[in-house]
Amino acid sequence: MVERKNTIFVRMGKKLNKEGEKITTSPEECEALRKAFSGQHGVEEKSMLEILVKCNLADLTTFRKNSPYIFLDDGYCFEKWDPFHMKYLEIEFLRFQRAVIQRTMHPWERDALLVRKSLEENPPLYNLLIELACTRTSDEFLGARKAFQCLYSESVEEFVAVRVEGFKRRLLVALVSTYRYEGKRIDEAAIKLECHKLGRAIKTDQKNEIENDDEVLRILTTRSKHHLQTIHKCYKEAYDSNLEEDLDGIQILRDTINCLCAPPIYFSKILDIAMSVCPTEQEMEALTRVIVTRTDVDMKDIAKEFNRKYGAPLIERIKAAALGNYRDFLVALVKRGMAN
Repeated sequence: MVERKNTIFVRMGKKLNKEGEKITTSPEECEALRKAFSGQHGVEEKSMLEILVKCNLADLTTFRKNSPYIFLDDGYCFEKWDPFHMKYLEIEFLRFQRAVIQRTMHPWERDALLVRKSLEENPPLYNLLIELACTRTSDEFLGARKAFQCLYSESVEEFVAVRVEGFKRRLLVALVSTYRYEGKRIDEAAIKLECHKLGRAIKTDQKNEIENDDEVLRILTTRSKHHLQTIHKCYKEAYDSNLEEDLDGIQILRDTINCLCAPPIYFSKILDIAMSVCPTEQEMEALTRVIVTRTDVDMKDIAKEFNRKYGAPLIERIKAAALGNYRDFLVALVKRGMAN
């Protein structure tokens, strides 16, 4: 008597495929192998190793025939790898490698490479450039600017200036050029005055007004982070709304405000997007970047904000979204950061 289960036959206690060839893997193992190949962040190396080494040719044939979204059956005399999925897997296999390289790289070199990447991507990643210029200390970003010159024989300022135009050029060149005061001293009178100037520019409801306002540019690109964070609080009290919320529609300014005044809010949003259902490759790469670069800086604050805003612990979201060594590496880094 023969019982058919999918493409597997059971005959006298032996599992055979429909061609009558003996197979050694169970349906559960085939499903685990398919899952190992289908990750959005990384691949499940352990499952691949344990299952693939015990597969014989009949097992692999059965696996290919039962994995139509990985292998194509378009009239060929064999099961052909889907070229798109093959390319996708190559990227996923490299994800852990890239995370390790970024972690061991000197922060100056890493940020210099990210600066170049920000404007060479299509479309450009203006938020990445703002992130680098606004969430690093003055000395850290100065080091990245030095590394950029060593690596590419040009300054960050000229690199940005020739690739961006208009208001974006004025803002971004100013952000990457500034060396902000890092102390806690603030001028209360200046804070009230500049809060009023920002409010007046924003409340005009005319996008061109704020983009052409030299005072807005001066405040955002020269004032210390502590000064700007105090303005942020003053604005909330004066207008009963957050500064970045009133800049809705001008994303480049919203990102600037968030990176300068509330980095955990900015980074938690980036992480959530990276682990969403259908992120772009650029968005997925941010998962590595944020965790690797913020582990020893403010990971505890980022994880706390992530949990508050999205109702789930950051570590659990990573475990659900990522696979294999890549997942384990990111989880270990987050745990380290939260313990600091």
